[in-house]
Amino acid sequence: MVEMSSEDFEDAVSDALDQLPQEVIDRIDNVVVLVEDEPPAETTDLLGIYDGIPLTERDFMWAAGALPDRIVIYRNPTLRMCESRDEVVKEVLVTVVHEVAHYFGIDDDRLHELGWS
Repeated sequence: MVEMSSEDFEDAVSDALDQLPQEVIDRIDNVVVLVEDEPPAETTDLLGIYDGIPLTERDFMWAAGALPDRIVIYRNPTLRMCESRDEVVKEVLVTVVHEVAHYFGIDDDRLHELGWS
């Protein structure tokens, strides 16, 4: 397991978000990105999750009282699977891209085809 402080891990998530193309960032709206130490107990190896309604599934009623969508990146499973800080940084980027893609309505099969699974 790689040792990395919560602050350093959060910085890695922030850096990953900064690497997204500006066109992508400009289209993200009403989304909060969080870091949590552990996923729910039944999904201990989960690195991240998108919780919300993808853009492709929204209709005109969506915005009426909608809470922000959430992207959660899980720190400890990422640290457990990686062998170096550089690997953590790379895995965080892949996880951030993967979860942002879900926000845009891209499913796991397509992400796998694109090399982002």
